[in-house]
Amino acid sequence: MSFSRKYGRTYHYPFSPGTTNDDRINHNYWNDINQLSGLVHTEKLDGENTCLNQYGIFSRSHAAPTRHPWANYLKEKWSLIKRELGELEIFGENVYAIHSIEYLSLESHFFVFAIRERDAWLSWEEVKFYAQVLDFHTVPELSDSDITNHTQESFEEEVLSIVKQPSTFQSIDTNSQAPCSMEGLVSRNQEAFPIEAFKENVFKYVRKDHVKTDQHWTRNWKRAPLKWER
Repeated sequence: MSFSRKYGRTYHYPFSPGTTNDDRINHNYWNDINQLSGLVHTEKLDGENTCLNQYGIFSRSHAAPTRHPWANYLKEKWSLIKRELGELEIFGENVYAIHSIEYLSLESHFFVFAIRERDAWLSWEEVKFYAQVLDFHTVPELSDSDITNHTQESFEEEVLSIVKQPSTFQSIDTNSQAPCSMEGLVSRNQEAFPIEAFKENVFKYVRKDHVKTDQHWTRNWKRAPLKWER
């Protein structure tokens, strides 16, 4: 296993308005979803995609272990679990640094959303099991969706009704300091699936004009307080 293999690109739903020039859209999503036995929606948190494996702590590119100062807090945790990981790669959202959304009731700074083992992504139940064993939180589970009970129209209505809600962790816009809806959601196959089938098993919705920070935000970044620190 190469430690540099990064997380797959998550394709947007065609009705996701928060796409940018380099984003990709799965126009065939409805056919893909109907091949799955079950689907779970989880909250897309506004942080940095971070991986912990036996070789170190990696940010999105996986080119080398991260040197970002907002990932330093994970080093002690990694040193305690690195020998237990084996072939497991733990992917989570690192919300230690405040981005475009500030969360007022964070329970942790790291939330697991996927685990890879060799050439497969583990099932959602396995993700939750290993996260608990390793003493990590998982990203909030918003709902599961029985596709057999949906038309494409009713499914899209369900997703749109979910993403209008505030974050599980009480979200506010960093510019206006006003309450805001969650960044979006990620839908994934509840079962395990091979890494080469990522596009057909994971989908996302991101709200429009979500990003409020520019490329210079890292110069003046701030730590996100946990809820009991406020």
